[in-house]
Amino acid sequence: MAKKGAAKAGDQAADGGDQTSEKKSGGGFVGLAILAVGAMTSSFATVYVLASDPPTGPACPVVETGPSVEPIAQQDQSYVELQDILITIGSEPATRYLKMKVSIVTGNGSTGMVEKAEPVLIDAFTNYLRSVELSDFENPDFYAHMREQLSRRSELVLGGGVSQGVLITEFLLR
Repeated sequence: MAKKGAAKAGDQAADGGDQTSEKKSGGGFVGLAILAVGAMTSSFATVYVLASDPPTGPACPVVETGPSVEPIAQQDQSYVELQDILITIGSEPATRYLKMKVSIVTGNGSTGMVEKAEPVLIDAFTNYLRSVELSDFENPDFYAHMREQLSRRSELVLGGGVSQGVLITEFLLR
């Protein structure tokens, strides 16, 4: 009989354990359905309340700009590309060098004069670039100054009416 009582107690413990594991927490499918309906209702209400009437004016506002800017490139200009300039930089042995390609901006009728003066222009540019130190090239503000100096030298060689500026089309410092 003791065995029989122990078996009943074991069966009841097993039944009680099964009953607690079968219980589910939360609302199940009904809870998820209520949550989904609530989310859809709040989303619709938010869009409906926050939506405003469409604007009656133009889609893109008209912004007035300042005075018109004249383009740098003109129709009556020509660009004469000079041969490559290759020089060593600094006073140390030839470990660093500069390779540069320059174009002269001139009027359409003056291209022949620029082509004839190319050796003199290269000489003037080379003399200036040899005086530049390596530390100058490390300063970003130096490049505008260098362009001004090259432009000034082209005006000295060609004259102010012929040379209208200098364009640096290739620049390699190694």
